[in-house]
Amino acid sequence: MVAEEIQAEIDQLGVMAVAPGQAELALALARTFDETEAPTSRAVVARELGVVMKTLRALAPVRSEGDALDEIQARREKRRHSA
Repeated sequence: MVAEEIQAEIDQLGVMAVAPGQAELALALARTFDETEAPTSRAVVARELGVVMKTLRALAPVRSEGDALDEIQARREKRRHSA
């Protein structure tokens, strides 16, 4: 279901604390999408959900873990300390 996937993405982004209203709106839209059968209604809900999720992705805190630059810096530090 779309609502489960949206919940997982919101959790991964860590935006509930940053923008709780937007996160709840995204979840409500996702639930509406799941419950609606009319193609036109689903299209409208999907478009609005996309807009809200774009906003949430932009508000997501920056995470540096797993970043390529962090990996390069870690290798440099390791070489410096082992030389």
